[in-house]
Amino acid sequence: MSYCVFMHRTDSIYDDSPAEQYQFPKQYLARAQGSIGDWIVYLEPTKVQGTRGYFGIARVERIIPDPKAPGMYLALIQPGSYLEFVSPVSFSEANSPIERGLLNEHGKLSGRAQAAVRPISPSDFQSIIERGLDDRGAILPRNPDTDSPAGFEEDQPPLVSEQLRDRIQRLTSRVVRDRLFRKIVLRAYGERCAMTGLKLINGGGRAEVNAAHIRPVEANGPDLVTNGLALSGTVHWMFDRGLVSLGDDLAILISRHVNDVDRIRGFINASGFAFAPERGGDRPHPHFLRWHRENCFKN
Repeated sequence: MSYCVFMHRTDSIYDDSPAEQYQFPKQYLARAQGSIGDWIVYLEPTKVQGTRGYFGIARVERIIPDPKAPGMYLALIQPGSYLEFVSPVSFSEANSPIERGLLNEHGKLSGRAQAAVRPISPSDFQSIIERGLDDRGAILPRNPDTDSPAGFEEDQPPLVSEQLRDRIQRLTSRVVRDRLFRKIVLRAYGERCAMTGLKLINGGGRAEVNAAHIRPVEANGPDLVTNGLALSGTVHWMFDRGLVSLGDDLAILISRHVNDVDRIRGFINASGFAFAPERGGDRPHPHFLRWHRENCFKN
């Protein structure tokens, strides 16, 4: 088993869904098989305009031939393992790649950087996730006797792998995941309720808006920004109970079971559509919206 990098772009031609599966051609099979049972980090290519760089991690459960596409394979992601970074990590810092293993013997970027699937050293992997989880100090307390200082070298002792595995395992905590999910969703929506546009900040400087899963965790909904909505308390309650939903075009749908439709229409966005995140890639995915309409919304 080994850590790997999987390249993924929002407009990918492949049948990818970071929290569910990653499609790749046979040429990468041997490399991808090394990741089975272990963790991978997702990277959006530098040639993508507005690239997020490294943007999340997930655990590969198994790899199967794609039943719909001959010659293609699917790395199936362990349900609930995907974790999006609070702070996406740039491919390079100070004109040098974060993945030190991509440098050749002359200190130049090697051709390995173009590989869509490639192994990554534990030290490089750790360096990336510590940058991506920028509030890790409050979630995973540092141990000055065992944790490595800022900056990671290729010749770190094998113990780094054990430390890293222990650190990642703590990320399975629902409390930790809910906290990180709230951060990425509220950031995507500018801390405003997607259906009302209200941005209320309490006396402590905390936004009075919730991060709602479109497809709930209990129904195998991932902690993915495209499976999230920033909603005020009342709207969140209504959304979870199927009294409101969204069309694929973000049209706000009101259930016929609502007993005061006029008042509801009075506080949602006057256009009848939810506010979309500024970044197109953060927009609610139709796959999750469809699930909510079919399994939760009281039409």
